[in-house]
Amino acid sequence: MIPLHRLGHQAEEFALNPDLIVTVEANPDTVVTLTTGTKIVVAEPPHRVVELIREYRVAVLSGALQRRRGEPAPQPHAVQARRAAQGMLVAVERGTGEEAATAASEAGAPAEHEAR
Repeated sequence: MIPLHRLGHQAEEFALNPDLIVTVEANPDTVVTLTTGTKIVVAEPPHRVVELIREYRVAVLSGALQRRRGEPAPQPHAVQARRAAQGMLVAVERGTGEEAATAASEAGAPAEHEAR
């Protein structure tokens, strides 16, 4: 939410969800149009409203990035399973026989078809 002030009520701050904002116009007062069609006249100039929206979105994205960095690394068995699955897909694409066994063993998967 971003803090704004209605024109004429600068002592009373209100919070607005920036995801609902469609346009911010200056004619001559700043008019914020919402997705619902509601128009709100605010005391802040348009460039300040845009700065507040930008700051809000940066804060949301940086918080998400910090949470993502805080996630534990993938477990080794998950990586091995993915490599095995990729090897099996390569084996299916290349066909059966010696090539499939070689592709599967390179990917770390057990070879289903042994070369005879």
